[in-house]
Amino acid sequence: MTATTDWRAEPESFEFSDENKAKIEKIVAKYPDGRQASAVLPLLDLAQRQAGGWLPRVAIEHVAEVLGMAPIRVQEVVSFYTMLHDKPVGKHVVWVCTNIACLLRGSDDVLGACEAVTGVGLGQTSEDGLFTLREQECLGACCNAPMVQIDDDFYEDLTAESTTAVLEAFKRGEAPPPGPQSGRHGSEPVGGLTTLGEARGGDS
Repeated sequence: MTATTDWRAEPESFEFSDENKAKIEKIVAKYPDGRQASAVLPLLDLAQRQAGGWLPRVAIEHVAEVLGMAPIRVQEVVSFYTMLHDKPVGKHVVWVCTNIACLLRGSDDVLGACEAVTGVGLGQTSEDGLFTLREQECLGACCNAPMVQIDDDFYEDLTAESTTAVLEAFKRGEAPPPGPQSGRHGSEPVGGLTTLGEARGGDS
């Protein structure tokens, strides 16, 4: 589901903000002379955040200019990494992990809840521009499966009900706390700690 609205329009120009220019100076300074191209990923991340969550052509070209790279080389980086978007995406990008650990723990139910709340399927963006729904092969939080990544945060130990609650909070403009949604702490056993329950010895 797509719509031709202002938030999807390709801007005519792009230039880093003064705040981001200061960050870029510090980032580029980390690399030896002649190796400025090594900073392409952090600069693309800054550009994407400034541009509203995606990288229009003019932003890619500007990053290339700043780093003295051919634009096609920067475009190659953008097309390789899934966290970089060269097409407009929603305000919140929801990545649903469907790899085996999450699948066995109920990722189908999580995906169903995501589709129901957002009103879109995988690879689509809601008409209001609030959500983009995508599938990810693995997000590396298998011990807290099933889970999704929303923007920069992981939401873990999900059920259909808790997934719905998280997404409805985003709809209301809230920022629900990330991490396990089951009440457990981090990756501790679901029933609580079974070892190291108390400190023993002078240095432990």
